[in-house]
This record gives sequence, structure tokens and C-alpha cells, in this order.
Amino acid sequence: MTDLQPPRHTLSIDQQLALRTAATRLHGEFDGIFGTETIEQFLHSSYDQFAGHSTVPNFLPLLAERFARQRLHALAKIEGHHDGKPTVLFLCVHNAGRSQMAMGFFQYLAGNQALAWSGGSEPGHEINPSAIAAMRERGISIATEFPKPWTDEVVRAADVVITMGCGDACPIFPGKRYLDWELEDPAGKSVEDVRPVRDEIERRVRGLLDELGVPALA
Repeated sequence: MTDLQPPRHTLSIDQQLALRTAATRLHGEFDGIFGTETIEQFLHSSYDQFAGHSTVPNFLPLLAERFARQRLHALAKIEGHHDGKPTVLFLCVHNAGRSQMAMGFFQYLAGNQALAWSGGSEPGHEINPSAIAAMRERGISIATEFPKPWTDEVVRAADVVITMGCGDACPIFPGKRYLDWELEDPAGKSVEDVRPVRDEIERRVRGLLDELGVPALA
């Protein structure tokens, strides 16, 4: 297995070990679907997506593994390896508030009946604390999520793409189903001000699940 060394950063021994361990896990999950070169390329490029602005370097290998796993699942679906579950992608600018709350509601209400991803045109550095608190009030945790960019394979694999204020920066692929949700940006707002946005997102997610024929679990 090759060393996964980002061009702009020097990895500690612990980080190198963590990336090798992540690669081993991904190899086990995607055995028979993707080869070593593809898996390590996705893991390495996923690491680079976060390395330039992360304030917590020790978490970079974990973020890279989680993002690479999502991208590899997307690529597998594009190539015909999928279970038929509906897949929805929620996109906003910073992937720190609206799209994260939407994904949180979707995952909570759909369970394992459908799949949700999220991304941003200009990913932020952390999830909006008010969004985290507002979702916690509904019994849903998005505290372990992280802002991430959209990638071509993730957009192409989605059955429905929900855009939330990213405008012309949102990716457009012919033949893809797009829905634009006009929602107030919760950035810089208090929990009290975020609650109406949260509740409107829940209403729309429930409506989307109904359109997809996915019964809400709660």
C-alpha cells in the first residue's frame, strides 16, 4: 500500500497510520467493486479537500475516510452496484446549516429505506452551532457531521438534487431531477431564529419522502 502524502502538508506518523488503517477498511468494504488504486486515489483526494483549512489536523484521516466512503458509494451506484434505494443530495453554500439539517431530518425519518448526502459550493469550517442546537431539540444530532464539497460522482449518483441558495454555483447535470428550496440562511442566527427554518425544512423533507414513496418512521 502506498503512502498517502498530501502535497501541501507533512503528515505525522499517527496520521499516516490512520490513513493506512482507513484504506484497509475501505478495501474491505469495497472488495470486488474497486481496486486498490481507485480506493487510495479517492482517500487521498478526500484528504486534500480538508487539509487546506482544517483546524483539527488529527481528525483529518477520519474526515477523509468518511468522505471517500460516500464518494465510493456514489461511484458504485453510477456503475450499477446499488440496492435501488432512493438517493437525495442536499446542497447549499457552506454545507453548515440548511443542507445539514435537511440531511439530518431525511436520515432520521427515512431510516435505511433511502439515502441522503449533502454538500456545499463553498464549504465552511464547522456546522452552525445554532443548527446543531435546534436539531437537538428534535432529538436529532448533526454534531458529528462536517461541511464538505459536492463532487461530480455524488451529484451524478443522486436521484434528486435539492438546492438551497447556492445559485449558479450548484452543479447542473442534464436529466437530473432538481428542486430548489428557498430557505432563509441560518448563518449567524440564534437558535430561536433558526427554529422556523428547521421546522420548514422538516415539512419539506416529509413532503419529499411522500413523493418518493418512503414512509416516514416518525
